[in-house]
Amino acid sequence: VQLQASGGGLVQAGGSLRLSCAASGRTGSAYSLGWFRQVPGEEREFVAVLSWRSGSTAYADSVKGRFTISRDNAKNAVYLQMNSLKPEDTAVYYCAVSTGSFLYRAPPSYRYWGQGTLVTVSS
Repeated sequence: VQLQASGGGLVQAGGSLRLSCAASGRTGSAYSLGWFRQVPGEEREFVAVLSWRSGSTAYADSVKGRFTISRDNAKNAVYLQMNSLKPEDTAVYYCAVSTGSFLYRAPPSYRYWGQGTLVTVSS
């Protein structure tokens, strides 16, 4: 499975960005796709997850109500719409695929990772 994340950039606080993650390869249907973020020197942090089979979603408390994860079945892609961005949202954002369909929040539950896309929110 290969993942290609894109859509990062520089935005002012209060602005919006949409990240995309395109998945290719033998993903099957029983998996979940998650978004994580990481600041240098800190651990990778869960942001959001979507179960591909059920469409169920879950979010970290820090982004709930501001970020929305969605999918495009035809394109085998998942998106992270980020609104009302804050400087503390600045990080490298990664998409990842697990091999189960639960709404996993822990990075070790994910087998495949994209290369990351940088989001910088200026104050």
